[in-house]
Amino acid sequence: GGPRRLLLVSNSTLHGGGYLGHCQQHIKSFLGEKVKRVLFVPYALHDRDAYARTAREKFESLGYGLDSIHESCDPVEAVRKSEAIFIGGGNTFRLLKALYDNSLIQEIRKRVLEDGIPYVGSSAGTNVATISINTTNDMPIVYPPSLQALGLVPFNINPHYLDPDVKSTHMGETREERIHQYHEEPNTPPVLGLREGAMLLVEGDKATLQGVTGARLFLRGKKPTEHEPGTDFSFLLIDSNLQN
Repeated sequence: GGPRRLLLVSNSTLHGGGYLGHCQQHIKSFLGEKVKRVLFVPYALHDRDAYARTAREKFESLGYGLDSIHESCDPVEAVRKSEAIFIGGGNTFRLLKALYDNSLIQEIRKRVLEDGIPYVGSSAGTNVATISINTTNDMPIVYPPSLQALGLVPFNINPHYLDPDVKSTHMGETREERIHQYHEEPNTPPVLGLREGAMLLVEGDKATLQGVTGARLFLRGKKPTEHEPGTDFSFLLIDSNLQN
């Protein structure tokens, strides 16, 4: 195996572009030429066949074959044989429940952390790559056995991070306030607010912010900080040994 390699994308579609259009070059350079086929996990959406068609079309246009795990009679074996994994967006609770239901949490962890196969996540697929799904924006439409996720990185991410609109008359909590509420609980990890168009590249113990928009970092008990593409976030991986 090799070191862990993750590409964690905030969103699948950016305004004005098609499915994975804004990050397709990142995906291509991330997967490289060694990978021939990608295992797709469509569990976050109800219509898995349609979702797999969309993903297959995109990945084939980039030069990769795509197998959807829902078409396999043995999902665990599909993960064991996979060269790369892509988990797409949708509802994070539905996705995590299906990962537990199909006994895939430990298998995916092993393939990514021990065998070093590349992992691409977008939106909900990025949420489940982190410690837990506590900081997802989704409604709990189903009940996974735990909010603990794959733990491929030792912090949480909030995809589709939205800044407060100063002109808005909406009086509900902002995204920032919700993350602050999370951090009022003891022993909660950092949360990286990834704006749409942003992604985090993790290679071994190095993490770099990529894409066209920045990110906002929330550390428990501290003021949030603003970060531009190119920022080195490797320090967020430091206590990754505690996760293993």
